[in-house]
Amino acid sequence: MHTILGAGGPVANALTLELENNNQTVRLISRKPIIPAKANTTWQKADLLNYDELSAAAKGATVIYLCAGLVYDKNIWREQWPILMQNVINVTKQNNARLIFFDNVYMYGLVNGPMTEETPYNPISEKGKIRAGIADMLMDEIKAGNIQASIARAADFYGTNSMNSFFDMMVLDKFSKKQTAQWMGDVNKLHTFSYIPDMGKAMYLLGQNPDTDNQIWHLPTAKPITGRAFIELAAAIYNTKPSYMRINKLMLFMIGLFDKLIMGTVEMYYQHSNDYVFDSSKFEKAFNFKPTSYRDGIKHMAETLYKG
Repeated sequence: MHTILGAGGPVANALTLELENNNQTVRLISRKPIIPAKANTTWQKADLLNYDELSAAAKGATVIYLCAGLVYDKNIWREQWPILMQNVINVTKQNNARLIFFDNVYMYGLVNGPMTEETPYNPISEKGKIRAGIADMLMDEIKAGNIQASIARAADFYGTNSMNSFFDMMVLDKFSKKQTAQWMGDVNKLHTFSYIPDMGKAMYLLGQNPDTDNQIWHLPTAKPITGRAFIELAAAIYNTKPSYMRINKLMLFMIGLFDKLIMGTVEMYYQHSNDYVFDSSKFEKAFNFKPTSYRDGIKHMAETLYKG
């Protein structure tokens, strides 16, 4: 049984669709109710911070996908992520299951050059330190031979159905309404975005291949381009002017004084004021996987979730 922890989020939804399309038995676990689309899919309520609830909900799991997110606050992360990760590790052991953890790149910090699976952890943010800590928790269990698991990392993503992406929210949604886009950071710096449907497909492939266990994978992502090129490409697809307003760190901080979620992004601003180059060649070669181009991804969004 394929068990998704943190069901209902963008990546979890994309993964669910892949599993259902391939006739897999799926268990969705989340605090909020989900109505399954297929007969082979069931939902079970559980708080991932409550071990007893999680243990009962995940009983019978063969592959566990950790796709959960927490409130974007470093204090909450510091308190809750270690508990959540330990609970998931214990439940994975209990079921003799495989674990695939969907992760980000915060632990790498500011990298001069491409981020690869071999990039050392050098976090320069509190959230990065926390993510490094929970990644080490899992890798220590792997190295000790206590668990079969892998870490699957993605860049900033786009193509969400929940506006949980600054590119979706500040560019695609704006252009769909013929409004001026917004860009965080330097439009002349390179940036990389992972396309949500590709993330679902990639997580599915890892789940189907036990020989991918016990290592880190960067999920398939198109090559980086500049923020300006992103804006111009999106504007052309939406048939609108490539007009944008730049949001600098001070502006972000001032808005954050009135919005705790926005304040949580301030320490991550370095990702937008410097080149952000994510390398997924290892996965692409292993699975002969060609990431969706930005043109095709944005075009699909313009025809579906963010219609022009």
